[in-house]
Amino acid sequence: MALGRQDPDPIIGQADNFLAALERVSRVAPLVKPVLIIGERGTGKELIASRVHFLSERWQQPFIKFNCAALNEELLESELFGHVAGAFTGAVRGRVGRFELANGGTLFLDEIASMSLRLQEKLLGVVEYGEFEKLGSSETQKTDVRLVGAANQDLPALARAGKFREDLLDRLSFDVVTVPPLRERRGDIVLMAQKFAEDMARELKHEYFAGFTPAAEQQMQEYDWPGNVRELRNVVERAVYRQESAKRPIERVEFDPFASPYRPRPAPEAAAPAAAPPAVAGPGGAAPAAAVPDLRLPLDFAEAVGEHEKRLVRAALAEARFNQRRAAQRLSLTYHQFRGLLRKYRLFDEARGESS
Repeated sequence: MALGRQDPDPIIGQADNFLAALERVSRVAPLVKPVLIIGERGTGKELIASRVHFLSERWQQPFIKFNCAALNEELLESELFGHVAGAFTGAVRGRVGRFELANGGTLFLDEIASMSLRLQEKLLGVVEYGEFEKLGSSETQKTDVRLVGAANQDLPALARAGKFREDLLDRLSFDVVTVPPLRERRGDIVLMAQKFAEDMARELKHEYFAGFTPAAEQQMQEYDWPGNVRELRNVVERAVYRQESAKRPIERVEFDPFASPYRPRPAPEAAAPAAAPPAVAGPGGAAPAAAVPDLRLPLDFAEAVGEHEKRLVRAALAEARFNQRRAAQRLSLTYHQFRGLLRKYRLFDEARGESS
């Protein structure tokens, strides 16, 4: 595909559940009401917040973004509300906070669940009355800010546990937009991958992007994408960058950039003596997960290693209730590496929970 110029960071997706989330955004955006955006890491919550702002009547006013998990409590309070000179050690000059900068516009607070209960109380005052005090000052300031919060955690559960203020949650959740994870919108994966690949090819000054082979597309559609859209972008950009010829389609993608036979292994714990690993029975009472083969020499090394690998695979499958993706994660393998072991040792029947 020939490459032309395109707008950066468009929202891409045709899945019904994703379009439903965008429809909710379109309905709530014109109202000057708080909105919560909930979704796993990497699902594009910041893009959704941007859409809320630019579909509102405040689209020409400031859109200020801030990650609440980036700083400790005192610095976070200063960044959000500002401070006066001398408010704390090192505060030589006063500072304008994000609420002041966003006056008349929209303030997007990402990872809002990481905020302390004390700061949540102060935030509640801004949401309810549009008032706040700078750190180190007793003077009340007014602000007109539309607040959009985001979290990758279950906020109602945190509120029940006393880790998030229920009254603040009530005020912020005028409407809640839940962004579906990428594994729940698999029909969008290749569509998004194509866009990310074209962007990367353009950055590399390629005149052409040859696309993906059906095998590469299947790879991407079968993967669970724990890092969601952010991970997809990284995987695709890396595949385009590593492609030896820009005129050939990408035949496969590499999900783990650290994959290497020379990857350093974690050092063993030095403090305590090694304890015997817990026994995890495989299908039909298979050997424990990390049972060490009986080293009676001489032996066939390759055969002994193979038997041990089969025991590990069987034990991981049993522990994961025969969910192959979870079993792969328990062995720190990619899904495709795990499938390779099943193929190597002809364990597909056992992987489905059928005794051999």
